[in-house]
Amino acid sequence: MGAIIIKADKKSNKILADLAKKLGGNVIALDDDQYEDFELGSLMDSVKTGNIVSRDSIMLKLKGK
Repeated sequence: MGAIIIKADKKSNKILADLAKKLGGNVIALDDDQYEDFELGSLMDSVKTGNIVSRDSIMLKLKGK
């Protein structure tokens, strides 16, 4: 099973959602905050290095040292 996300204006979203339902698809509406969360998570996944950083080194960076 696959999925697509289409960001459009409200009128277009309604037309596309109706079409997807008629074609037997499952439609899930996202508000702007949920869409931004999805995009941030996608960006984080794309730059994930797998390296582990110690808490102490993070705290030093946050303190500006």
